[in-house]
Amino acid sequence: MIFSNNMKREESILEQKKKETAVVYKQQEIATEIYDMWITTSLAAQAKPGQFISVYTHDKSALLPRPISICEADRENGRIRIVYRVAGKGTAEFSRYKAGRRIDILGTLGNGFPLEKAKGKRVFLMGGGIGIPPMLELAKAIARNGGSEMQAASVDIIVGYRDKELFLSEDLSKYGKVHAATEDGSAGTKGNVMDAIAAEGLEADVIFACGPMPMLRAVKKYAAEKGVEAYISLEERMACGVGACLGCVVKTREVDHHSHVNNARICTDGPVYAAQDVEI
Repeated sequence: MIFSNNMKREESILEQKKKETAVVYKQQEIATEIYDMWITTSLAAQAKPGQFISVYTHDKSALLPRPISICEADRENGRIRIVYRVAGKGTAEFSRYKAGRRIDILGTLGNGFPLEKAKGKRVFLMGGGIGIPPMLELAKAIARNGGSEMQAASVDIIVGYRDKELFLSEDLSKYGKVHAATEDGSAGTKGNVMDAIAAEGLEADVIFACGPMPMLRAVKKYAAEKGVEAYISLEERMACGVGACLGCVVKTREVDHHSHVNNARICTDGPVYAAQDVEI
């Protein structure tokens, strides 16, 4: 019965969202096993910061698509940018795609970041590893919504990398001050994003973050201690992206209106949550 209900819910999501055959516009490797792909798609018109798309492989044995966050949306030219790490057979297949390759995608998915929370505030945009890409469209949106001036009072973009391959840092620097941290100390502050905040004495009124779970736990703890709002994207936990596999269930403060228990599916109810509303 549970599986049947899950499948019915997945079918409902597929009906509400659009699955289409898009076209790869261009792709390049921008760091070791990190790929930057632009896709020509009608979904660009509706893309919001923090949302994602599900990308289908051509491998018929792979039943579920791969959820990948939207890095950037070019609405004028009808293109979406995704930046992803090769982490298995599916993403390895995507990395071999050339311009002109047809690609099946579903989207746009997820609730996105609450942009209105940035207005007039000192903002931290925090990204770690492959959680960095969605920060770009978010940074652009905060600037765009403010017209010729930033909607936020200030924007500090704190990003964490393994080493000196600082992918997307130049793109991000167009929309705020970038503070980098690297695990090996080869660039920026040695350590993680929290170390960068401490080392540079940064302060904020609201935080938007995406990255590995240890980072998000640290962000949640920091926000609670400082008394600031924090909104975190739990996209790292997603598997199928459409609510079928139950691999991304997270405990929540509120009772879920579908399951009637204190949990939610990140891919269908998230991936963005107020930090205090989820147990991580």
